[in-house]
Amino acid sequence: MHNSGQGRPKIAIIDPNTLSVLGLKHILQNVIPIMTVDSYGSFAEFMANKPEDYFHYFTAMNIVLENKTFFDAHKRKTIVLTLSLDPMSQLADFHCLCINMPEKELVRAILMLQQHAHGHGEHMPPMPEILKRKILSDREIEVMSLIVQGLINKEIADKLNIGLATVITHRKNIMDKLGMKSVSALTIYAVMHGYVDINKI
Repeated sequence: MHNSGQGRPKIAIIDPNTLSVLGLKHILQNVIPIMTVDSYGSFAEFMANKPEDYFHYFTAMNIVLENKTFFDAHKRKTIVLTLSLDPMSQLADFHCLCINMPEKELVRAILMLQQHAHGHGEHMPPMPEILKRKILSDREIEVMSLIVQGLINKEIADKLNIGLATVITHRKNIMDKLGMKSVSALTIYAVMHGYVDINKI
């Protein structure tokens, strides 16, 4: 059987909700670009595909509850997807991730989880060379850091003492160089590369 992610750590998403799977998969691939993300609509489908090969399981709450014996035995690998931020509605012994929040907060929660679980990446596989290289100029890094902290173009221009047109040009160049389309993707890049403290976003 052909495996496109040969040698790359794999994450499984187990959730019957196709839309939430697609959204989460997109964010995870941005947060942890070196991971291969597979998705399964049911527990049975997941079990038929070598569950032990996965680094983490992002799993819908109902699937965890229906198959508690399996997930109890794999607590450290399991992240339960919940619809509520209320700690009373989350499973006490598991890492939980509320997927019912704005994209910016969800990205932040996944980054927090990743940093917490992997102590600044020490258990993470090394980043591919291309992602380690310095792609942006110092000025672009400054602009990017302010963008992900939520400043608008005019505020960035004032703060850095540059013209508005210059900020817009930098912004376009940053997105083009990194091949990114959204501020969320940029936020992930900035935090993962240590350009911005997660507590500032």
